[in-house]
Amino acid sequence: MRVGPDLRSGESDHNVKVKQRGSVLNMLRRLDRIRFRGHKRDDFLDLAESPNASDTECGDDVPLKAPRASPRDSEELRDPAGPGTLIMAAGVQDFNRTEFDRLNEIKGHLEIALLEKHFLQEELRKLREETNAETLRQELDRERQRRMELEQKVQEVLKVRTEEQTAPQPPKSQAQPSNGADRRGQGLCPRVQKWLYEKFGEYVEDFRFQPEESAVETEEPLSARRLTENMRRLKRGARPVTSFVKNLSALSDWYSVYTSAIAFTVYMNAIWYGWAVPMFLFLAILRLSLNYLIARGWRIQWSIVPEVSEVVEPPKEDLTVSEKFQLVLDVAQRAQNLFGKMADILEKIKNLFMWVQPEITQKLYIALWAAFLASCFFPYRLLGLAMGLYAGIKFFLIDFIFKRCPRLRAKYDTPYIVWRSLPTDPQLKERSSTAAMPRRLQTTASRSYVSSAPAGLSKDEDAGRFHGTKKGSFHEIFNLTENERPLAVCENGWRCCLINRDRKMPTDYIRNGVLYVTENYLCFESSKSGSSKRNKVIRLADITDIQKYKVLSVLPGSGMGIAVSTPSTQKPLVFGAMVHRDEAFETIFNQYAKITAAVAVAGGDS
Repeated sequence: MRVGPDLRSGESDHNVKVKQRGSVLNMLRRLDRIRFRGHKRDDFLDLAESPNASDTECGDDVPLKAPRASPRDSEELRDPAGPGTLIMAAGVQDFNRTEFDRLNEIKGHLEIALLEKHFLQEELRKLREETNAETLRQELDRERQRRMELEQKVQEVLKVRTEEQTAPQPPKSQAQPSNGADRRGQGLCPRVQKWLYEKFGEYVEDFRFQPEESAVETEEPLSARRLTENMRRLKRGARPVTSFVKNLSALSDWYSVYTSAIAFTVYMNAIWYGWAVPMFLFLAILRLSLNYLIARGWRIQWSIVPEVSEVVEPPKEDLTVSEKFQLVLDVAQRAQNLFGKMADILEKIKNLFMWVQPEITQKLYIALWAAFLASCFFPYRLLGLAMGLYAGIKFFLIDFIFKRCPRLRAKYDTPYIVWRSLPTDPQLKERSSTAAMPRRLQTTASRSYVSSAPAGLSKDEDAGRFHGTKKGSFHEIFNLTENERPLAVCENGWRCCLINRDRKMPTDYIRNGVLYVTENYLCFESSKSGSSKRNKVIRLADITDIQKYKVLSVLPGSGMGIAVSTPSTQKPLVFGAMVHRDEAFETIFNQYAKITAAVAVAGGDS
């Protein structure tokens, strides 16, 4: 930069020349293009609100180096008599100010460009996440395969046309007599091919072999509401089948005497005169006609057993955690029972054909041989008549008598006896385990008695040896007499936790252990204590109240605890987390009732 008058030319004009002005303007134009290329102008930050992250690159605190003037120029500026000195100084200041403003503007444009780049990267990332690349890739593969097939078809057509064009033509001398006939033939064959392709080409394409597409089914997550809705749908879908079975059972039970009598008469006449198949077809057509009228809004009830409308509770929108848990338990219980019945039926059929019960399968084997021989020697009309008459008499008369007389049915109803005697897989396992148990007990008892039983031991002492805990004998741990032994119901005890609300320390508040019941005491053995101080012994006669208790109110059901109140404790002692709570409560309550009755009788006698 050169500031000062042009003394060489002798001119008195003063000017300010700035180098590289065109390069700065080009940079500004490029930055303007970058700045205004996006379509979301409102999303960018204003210059006044732009972050100061780029201040380190070109900050306001960085001092700008003013152009160093030559000694000659400085002398001219200091000369008060020189013309235009004030104008030159103002020009230098304006130049410095404009240069500083331009640098700030460039800084703002750079910040806007960086922000726009950041926003565009975020939009690109969101678009990549939203678009499903797998489905697009599958569609692209299908389109490629379709394009390849079309290219093959086009190549085949072009090949056929080239072969037709390059076919050897007869010489002109021979072709002249039959020129008109060849032209007709050449014009007729493409027309016939085109007509056949237009009529039957679509059907031919249907028989083209294509690889099967493996459709991946999406599994829905577990939901209490969805599970309940599926169970209701299953119940509604099975309602026609269940109603049909109920009507058949009502016919067999003669629920309506007139209806059963009419059905028996019509059925036996149809079987006797050979109209059984038309009768069943007519009944199916009649049922479809009635269903059509019902679907159109007619109120028709064709059922022997009156249908009872069940009250359907509307589903609740807001359910608590306890209600959801209880709902899942109810639905799971229904599904468990349904699947259990279906499994029993399938296992019985499987065991019938697999000779699990040879005496039962032998009856089926003989019956099948008899049916085979009868079908070989007797005409089908006679066999159909015999089977139809037997089925009608069995359904309408014999089953009615057997249902009214269960003892007669248990003796003479062969299908019922066979079906009831067929075992399921759990029953087979139970039978095998029970058959092997006596042998094991006999061998182990004989070995243990021979090896450990001393001579001259009485029966009572022998029985008392088996009543002990893991830490020692029972009466030594609880400081009781030797006559106090656990009852037969709780020889091994019930696993539970003792909750003592009178204690403040967490270690004393809850204790894990085993609960025993004797004839006079309720004994709790702590599992984490080496001494007997943490064990608890409660006299049954001192109990003032005993009841079932629910420790956590959030969980569904009646709970898994027993609360026992005694005069020595301000708050009742709770035995919680007990799996066999009902059995333990019944045992404790019965023993407590015996003690209180004995005390009352003793008090009345005195």
